[in-house]
Amino acid sequence: MKKLAAWILHKLGWTLINNADDVPQCVICVAPHTSNWDFLIGKLYYTALGQNASFLMKKEWFIFPLGFFFRKIGGVPVDRSRKTSITDQMAHRFQQSDHFKLAVTPEGTRKRNPDWKKGFYYIAIKAHVPIQLAYIDYAKKEVGIQETFLPTGNEQKDIAYIKNFYKDKTGKKPENFAI
Repeated sequence: MKKLAAWILHKLGWTLINNADDVPQCVICVAPHTSNWDFLIGKLYYTALGQNASFLMKKEWFIFPLGFFFRKIGGVPVDRSRKTSITDQMAHRFQQSDHFKLAVTPEGTRKRNPDWKKGFYYIAIKAHVPIQLAYIDYAKKEVGIQETFLPTGNEQKDIAYIKNFYKDKTGKKPENFAI
């Protein structure tokens, strides 16, 4: 599957970048997220690396038969209408496993949202794991993980650093991406 995924991305014109540390556990912050195509490109990219990651996705996608498929490839349904602590649940999953990677889109939607959700950050803090900064840049046709970032606990400073990383990245629908 690794070679097939890399071949597909290459045929579609994508350049794959991997400058991240090989860590057994991490939260993967993926942005910009402006299109459903981001999921396919991201999943192909991670498969091309020979890696596996779980991902958060709104529960509405987990209906039959898609629910079975998404769970099989690492999907974790999120009910955004309920006030359950997904951060606590995910931090607990990190504690239960020596190898767990979780991909999260901080915008929380494909629509324009300058007020990023900080759950990815809180999960990393609670689980004591690094955050990998992953991106899909449609202008450059580049998909990758640029760095592994260890959050300091200074939320304002860390989020500013993370958002600054993404300032020159272009989503499929650039008008929907906001820092």
